[in-house]
Amino acid sequence: MTRIDSHQHFWNPARGDYTWLRADEPALAPLLRAFMPCDLEPTLQATGTVRTVLVQAADSVAETEFLLGLAAEHDFIGGVVGWVDLSRSDAAATLEALARHPQFKGVRPMLQDLPDVDWIERAPRADAVQALIRLGLRLDALVKPEHLPSLLRFLHAWPDLQVVVDHAAKPQLAQGWHADWAPLWRRCMAELAALPRVHCKFSGLLTELQPQQRTSAEACVAAVRPVWDALLEGFGPTRLMWGSDWPVVTLASSYDQWLATAGVLIGQLPPADQDAVWRSTAQRFYGIA
Repeated sequence: MTRIDSHQHFWNPARGDYTWLRADEPALAPLLRAFMPCDLEPTLQATGTVRTVLVQAADSVAETEFLLGLAAEHDFIGGVVGWVDLSRSDAAATLEALARHPQFKGVRPMLQDLPDVDWIERAPRADAVQALIRLGLRLDALVKPEHLPSLLRFLHAWPDLQVVVDHAAKPQLAQGWHADWAPLWRRCMAELAALPRVHCKFSGLLTELQPQQRTSAEACVAAVRPVWDALLEGFGPTRLMWGSDWPVVTLASSYDQWLATAGVLIGQLPPADQDAVWRSTAQRFYGIA
């Protein structure tokens, strides 16, 4: 079965605009190097992954242009989700300029790193959001459970905007399902799923587990199954897409290990639904050739 990886990154820390990649954070040490197409392409070929969606990792337009340059050089990159500050007066003009590149598919505000949990609700300019809709661009929502109420209010105000929730809104699985995050996550994700233009990425989950929750393939499947079941019930396969979150996933496992974990769950679906999660949802959502 051919696949589209709906969420992966390339970066080079020498560029200097990856502020979250801090040398004083020991947990991030394995990521403090360049990750480029030559590092991922053999894995894509071995796993039958024919296209990827390359997602920003720095809050700069310069990095978006860097990623678009990589997309122009590598056919497996089916699209780029970049970064534009939607609160700036020139945001609409910047979006129009970037949209001239056929591989530019949308933007991702780094909401999880912003000090205001309600930024998405109050900060984006109306003309910038209107430009996203008019240009057929998508919004990737990088959020945690505490951001979901604000995201919901924003989406109710802009029902025509096409949105995908990255990493299933990062359910805090290491804290367990009895922690405070869980009721909020369940309620808000169900409300998001009720909005027909909202999609969700089945990605970025193994890094939310404690080490003892991922000691084996069976343990990984058991830990993420409640998330999968909730997403499948709410969004259905035609609004779910698989993503690797490579190279961030390597903090917890390998690309192949996450692929296998997801494959156990996705493999229980009928063939057409499997194809939707592995390929066609992302292809349709991002307009990938």
